[in-house]
Amino acid sequence: MIDLRLLREDPDRVRASQRARGEDVALVDALLSADERRRSSGVRFDELRNEQKSLGKLIPKASAEEKAELLKQAGQLAADVKTADAERDAADAETQELLLKLGNLVHPDVPVGGEEDFVTLETHGTIRDFGAEGFEPKDHLELGQILGAIDVERGAKVSGSRFYFLTGVGALLELALVNAAIAQATAAGFTPMLTPALVRPQSMAGTGFLGQAAQDVYHLDKDDLYLVGTSEVPLAAYHMDEIIDAERLPLRYAGFSPCFRREAGSHGKDTKGIFRVHQFDKVEMFSYVHPDDSEAEHQRLLEWEKQWLTSLELPFRVIDVATGDLGSSAARKFDCEAWIPTQGKYRELTSTSDCTEFQSRRLSIRLREGKQVRPLATLNGTLCAVPRTIVAILENHQQADGSVRVPEVLRPYLGGREVLEPTAK
Repeated sequence: MIDLRLLREDPDRVRASQRARGEDVALVDALLSADERRRSSGVRFDELRNEQKSLGKLIPKASAEEKAELLKQAGQLAADVKTADAERDAADAETQELLLKLGNLVHPDVPVGGEEDFVTLETHGTIRDFGAEGFEPKDHLELGQILGAIDVERGAKVSGSRFYFLTGVGALLELALVNAAIAQATAAGFTPMLTPALVRPQSMAGTGFLGQAAQDVYHLDKDDLYLVGTSEVPLAAYHMDEIIDAERLPLRYAGFSPCFRREAGSHGKDTKGIFRVHQFDKVEMFSYVHPDDSEAEHQRLLEWEKQWLTSLELPFRVIDVATGDLGSSAARKFDCEAWIPTQGKYRELTSTSDCTEFQSRRLSIRLREGKQVRPLATLNGTLCAVPRTIVAILENHQQADGSVRVPEVLRPYLGGREVLEPTAK
């Protein structure tokens, strides 16, 4: 959530942020009104309580005649205090409810617009000319079947659409990717983490995934637990309700977890293969930093993502995501999109978001700096979303006979294997 003081001092900035996101601007005025009622009812309650305490001191000293009148006043005051208390609680609850609906303030440099209004910041690698090489590229699903690596038919039989099995070298390729990603993260100073896949509502809400993203989340009604769509959630909640000494920052974690997403609203999109699925594994980077360092840390996370994709020898571009395509927690987001030959376009492989103090305020995570205690900043960045990375590797490194060249960074984790060979023609 944002700082209420900032809302009071500069409501136009908050309105502009909501407008840029394409969200309800009227929410800002409703929140300002609720906050004013909260503060005024709080003042009224305090005044009545003080009056009640003062009256209570007079009653024992009063004469019998005065005492009767004072007791009558005390009874009325008690009722007024009760009413004021209820009004204060109701206004506070309304303020908190509205505050949780408000997105983070977008960074002033974020391009304004919808999904297609991003700005391309840089491109890396060379897109292969398969025509010049003399063959038509196969898509990842055909390659996966040739290699005995992907089985979507049995995935659908067992679990339904958008599920799959990784088999043989497909399973080995996932393990190689995860191990290589964790090795890079560990070398960069991240603490490896295996995180829970089920979290309590306060963890999911505190991270910002029960707002605009709620329709994409799996909920277990019987247990009131949520399946995470990313290990960002348990990593963000890891230090919930804690105060961290500033000297300990930055804290960096690399979480590996299964991820579950309904993919609501994606009907008809990427239905073929394993690009958009309901369950997948991912290595996620997560940072806790001083608020003054969040923009610099955002650039560091982006550099680690670029290092990873470069090591996989993939052509990719970096985009500055537009305001209307930001998650509610993100003030700014950069995506790295790899070229997918058979689609003829770049597709998102990694993403990194600067959430500033938004999540830490909701999760009550603070830093102690001398005598001052204040919210810290949180950031997240995908290092390896496994299925999409497999898609990009198979399609970009395929050879005419259906085999696939293994990027050098993965070879130590595949027993030195340089090529994935077809098992079926």
